[in-house]
Order: sequence, then C-alpha cells, then structure tokens
Amino acid sequence: MIEILNPGWQSLIVDSGRYGYGHMGVPPSSALDHFAYDALTFLLGNNRGTPALEVLGKGFSLTFGKDLRCAITGARVTASLNDQPRPGWTPFQVNQGDVLRIKDVLEGFRYYIGFSGTLALEQVINSFSTNLDCRFGGYQGRSLLKGDWIDIEPNMAVGERLLPAGLIPTLNPPHRLRIIEGAEKDFFSTESINNFFEKNGPGYKISSQSNRTGIRLEGEPLKFREGVDKSIISEAILPGTLQIPGEGLPIIALYERTIGGYARLGTIAKVDQDRLAHLRPGDLVFFERITLDEAESLWIGEMKRNSFLYEP
Repeated sequence: MIEILNPGWQSLIVDSGRYGYGHMGVPPSSALDHFAYDALTFLLGNNRGTPALEVLGKGFSLTFGKDLRCAITGARVTASLNDQPRPGWTPFQVNQGDVLRIKDVLEGFRYYIGFSGTLALEQVINSFSTNLDCRFGGYQGRSLLKGDWIDIEPNMAVGERLLPAGLIPTLNPPHRLRIIEGAEKDFFSTESINNFFEKNGPGYKISSQSNRTGIRLEGEPLKFREGVDKSIISEAILPGTLQIPGEGLPIIALYERTIGGYARLGTIAKVDQDRLAHLRPGDLVFFERITLDEAESLWIGEMKRNSFLYEP
C-alpha cells in the first residue's frame, strides 16, 4: 500500500494510454513523457500498461505500507527516503513505514514514480490513466489528494536493471523542437513563417496558462494571409499538433484532445514529443522545420536505441 502525504502541485495515475477510441472522442490521457514511463516499467520489471504516478512540483511525499521496490524517472529531482538521498533512474528498496519525499525539481517539469507491482485500481476503457475532463480512470477520475491510499499487488522479482547513462535526457532550456509542416501552413504570411523558424530569433516562452491539454506560447503572433479564414472545420488532431488560434499565438496539443478547429501549422516530430512534458512556464523554445522523411528516420533511430525497453 502507498498513502499520499503531500500530492505536490498535481499528481495523477497514468499509464501508456487509452488508444483506439479517438473516433468516439476519447483521448489517450497517457503519460506525457513516454520514454520516462517506459524506462520506469523496465527498471521495475513491470508490464507496459502498469499504472504509475505522474507528478508536478516539489514537496511531494508518500509513505509505504509494505516492502517493495520503487524508482523515479523523468525530471531530475532531489529525492530522499527517510531523509537519505535516493537517485533518479535507479530502482531502490523501500520497506513498510518508509517515507519518500521530493524536495525539489532541478531539471525538467514532470517526474514519474513507480513501484514493483500494480496499483490496485480498475481499468476504464482498457487503461488506468486519469481523464480529468471526463472524470474517469486513475483514482476516482481525479488528481491525488493528501490521505489517498492505494494497495499494490506485487509482481515477480526481477534482477537489477539499469539504464545506460547516455539515454537519460537533459531537460534544461532553451528547448529546440523539430516540426513537420502541417495542412494549413499556407494560411500564414511568408514573413511570419520565416520569423517563427528563425534560429537566432527571440523564440517563444511557455505560458503559465499551459496544462496537460495544451501548451500555450507567448511571443510574436503569427500573421494570417489576407482573406484566409482564421479557423477550420474541426478535424482530428494528433498529440504535438501546433494549432494557431485567431490571435496568432500557438498552442501545442498534448494527449487530452482528439479534434481541433484551429489552423495547423505543423506537428512536433515524435522524437521530440517527450520533451513537451518538461516545458515549464517561462522556458524558452525554438522551432526547426524538418521533412516527414527526416522525422521518420529520427524516430526509427530512437526506437532502435530504446528497443531493449520493450523486450520480454
């Protein structure tokens, strides 16, 4: 069993996502950093789809009601077990009565906490992930609160597992995100597009109005061509879609929407999408155009490097 002592800014139950239901308006609601989540399940010997905690902010703490193993991935944090430091991206033993605390978040934004077993929760539409808007999945369809407790069904013990150090990402700003141009790229003036992709330009800052649904950017608005509609008939969108509302300030869609009615400037390449989980308010971000073939090649390379995470 675990009991939440302090949920931090926000803590949720997530897993690999609720896929295959977009045609019914049900989004994935998955962990935002897929690599961090997959690494967590690998380190603990869990199956992909095992629920974990996705946490925002310092101050998080919980206590353990049984002996098991635990690990933390994602953002680089200052973690302690009974006031003794514990490293990230490395499993460690915990015993009944121990207290895990996250004092600070040093690099990145969201971190993931997992356990050697399955949290005793019910799946909703084949997933444990929390859908906050629809209030289902996870723990009673909501963020975790102080005093919430969840039992854990232990898994079979596995040998010591570690990640190659070179695979652990650095998450400091400024962030550079690669984009495949989208269906409505011609809705915008050439000058505006060139300014958006200017390597030495001012870039964009992450707005404090961002959340798990989308990341809002602050900076120079994109200018629509004269006579062009500033919205489209709502169509399906993918995570990472860069949408431009009428006022011209971009929004990056995450994993909580299936359709959108704003012009789509492009889509963040899959290889860069995990970084979206770690864009803090005030962080600076720049964008780079790449082709679909380049994006596919980058993703294939990434999957080859990480293929051991998915081996039985």
